[in-house]
Amino acid sequence: MTSGRNDAQADGNGRIYQASGDQHIVEHHHHAPDWSSPDSVRHPAVGRAPVVLRDRVGEMDRLRAAVEPGVGNRVYVLHGLGGCGKTAVAHTLFQHATHHVGRIGLWVNASDPASLRAGMLAVAADRGATDAELTGARSGLRPAADLVWHYLDRSDRPWLLVLDNADTPAILRDGGWLRTSPTGTVVVTTRQAATRWWPGAELLQFGVLPREDAARVLQDLAPHAGTIEEAAEVGDRLGRLPLALTLAGGFLAHQVIDPWTLADYRYRLDANVGLSPIELIDRGAEGSVTGSRHLLSRTWQLSLDALTAQGLAEATHLLRLLACWAGDPLPLKLLSTAEIGRELPPSHVELALRGLLDHSLTELVPGDVRSLRTHGILLDSVAQATPGDQREQLAATAARLLRAALPEVPDRGMQDPAVVLLAPHVIAFLRRLVDWTAGPSAVEDAADCTLRLVIAVHRSGDYTSALALAHEALELVTPFLGADNACVFRLRQRVGRALFRLGRFEESETVHREVLEGCERVLGYDAPETLETCLRLSSPLVNLDRVQESIPLVKRAVRGRTEALGELHPLTLIARKSFLELAGSPGAAALPERDEIVATGPAVIADCRSAAGEDHPMTLGAELNYAFVLSAAGNPAEALPHARKALAGYERVFGPDYPLLLNARQTLSISLAALGQQAEAIEQGERLVEGRTRVLGPTHPWTLSAKDLLNRYRDESSRTS
Repeated sequence: MTSGRNDAQADGNGRIYQASGDQHIVEHHHHAPDWSSPDSVRHPAVGRAPVVLRDRVGEMDRLRAAVEPGVGNRVYVLHGLGGCGKTAVAHTLFQHATHHVGRIGLWVNASDPASLRAGMLAVAADRGATDAELTGARSGLRPAADLVWHYLDRSDRPWLLVLDNADTPAILRDGGWLRTSPTGTVVVTTRQAATRWWPGAELLQFGVLPREDAARVLQDLAPHAGTIEEAAEVGDRLGRLPLALTLAGGFLAHQVIDPWTLADYRYRLDANVGLSPIELIDRGAEGSVTGSRHLLSRTWQLSLDALTAQGLAEATHLLRLLACWAGDPLPLKLLSTAEIGRELPPSHVELALRGLLDHSLTELVPGDVRSLRTHGILLDSVAQATPGDQREQLAATAARLLRAALPEVPDRGMQDPAVVLLAPHVIAFLRRLVDWTAGPSAVEDAADCTLRLVIAVHRSGDYTSALALAHEALELVTPFLGADNACVFRLRQRVGRALFRLGRFEESETVHREVLEGCERVLGYDAPETLETCLRLSSPLVNLDRVQESIPLVKRAVRGRTEALGELHPLTLIARKSFLELAGSPGAAALPERDEIVATGPAVIADCRSAAGEDHPMTLGAELNYAFVLSAAGNPAEALPHARKALAGYERVFGPDYPLLLNARQTLSISLAALGQQAEAIEQGERLVEGRTRVLGPTHPWTLSAKDLLNRYRDESSRTS
């Protein structure tokens, strides 16, 4: 369905969705054949039809070729999501065939059996069927479809027959209505993408518009509302869906008292104040001929109603579940869990998904990770219409499925490509719960999913993205849960850790101190969140040359975790290896317990290896920390094998640019230089500078430190050569 005023004719290159006013394509129903006006099918039942179209150049070229003189025996099926402009394309082809090629154009509404039958009998009347023949077909004395195709086959002029809105293909099949003829070409518009319904037909899929063309649609309809870039931004927000663009442009074009700009419209879409985004978009239809296909809030329901009629009511529940997430590609493995919910038993998930795919409500996305993609505007519309008493259960299911795909303690960060794809869905889930004004438990579940994602992103080495995700989650959940909620504390801890890794040590210290004060006040002196914050606050302090302040914090974390969890618990081991690292920090030489701390190195490594394995990041970290401490203590020969072992392990597990691998490379280069092996020290130093520049940027403190080390190695090499 499309809207706009018909002020121009279609151009020769097949561009669609250019309009200069308001257009409307609406449903048209024949409830009984009208023998007195057989030429009624000569006029497309599209209300104020679009005339100049945007994009679809290749498809229009193929369709124009199908109505050239002498061409027949062809069926073209235009399929895609509701609102993507299939009818507009068919109408443009109809105008071309009748005005420029000389074909007879015949237009039939195929949305239901009564309309289809009435329209096709009108086609027979147009092509010469007598009243007696039509009466016999109408009364069932002769097959109606045979009568229609008898006269189409014998038409004295070539024709184009459009069967519009054929979203229930069984209607065409069971009545024998869809056939081919040497005298004409058939075009079908439908949401049904399954090829089994269209044997022998050529299928043309239609989706959203390219960004530039989407912007031009808005500018064509509301030329004074803003710039082309503002139109492109609004087009992006509307998912570049032709129906949404047309409704938005029509709304902007018809305001009189207080006209909005495109920027105003974009702000109101995002602010979600007063009207929901879907309600705002649908206001573009006010004052026009209305119908389900003309409103975003209703157009998808036509397909869901058809699926329910086919016995696939579970498809509605699956689509409501998908509406908890984003319109980005969603890994299919998220739906492979053994239990989706009581409304959608595992045995029905495949059937429900197939139904959504067949009706163009979602689509499969090619790539290394098998995924599906559902249009964001569709998801917003479905979410808005989801009954309130179903939202809590849907949120619980969505959270459980995300948790199953996001490990609580990821070993290898985001090396799993499916985890990378989950990022927009986790944030979208939080936003959806905010829109639904969900209860605290649901928001906490979503916050936990976000925390798991942030941890995975952080451990992959993408600290900038981890920081952005944590900030965005905090903005969403803090107003609902309050600043003193444990989930909020955990997310703020991740903000502090990301700031530390990005070299923003003062900011990291500030965040961690605020979190520590809150945790002690709300959760207790020895709460897990409190001890974690103690441990993490020590890191920026060390890098700010305040190691004396960090020692009691790390000791507190080691002692508290040992008492609560035992000496060999992974969290205790993490604290122990962090304490080991302190002994190698600048200023640690004056510590009276330094030698005692260094001596714990072999035991920490052995305990980590026993608990987690040789190549676990915890074990590799202990190996690296011990090498760092030995090198700082003036024992480079002892440090060297541990540094090489840590470096090799990180290379096996994470690849060449992993940040902790670069730390291992630095420790290795320092040990090599101290042993007089300048050539290899310079080689490792050069690789260190290159890696840190790529990962952290040229001005990060650790990049600058690596450059200083490399210059020292080169100077020393020059003096000794």
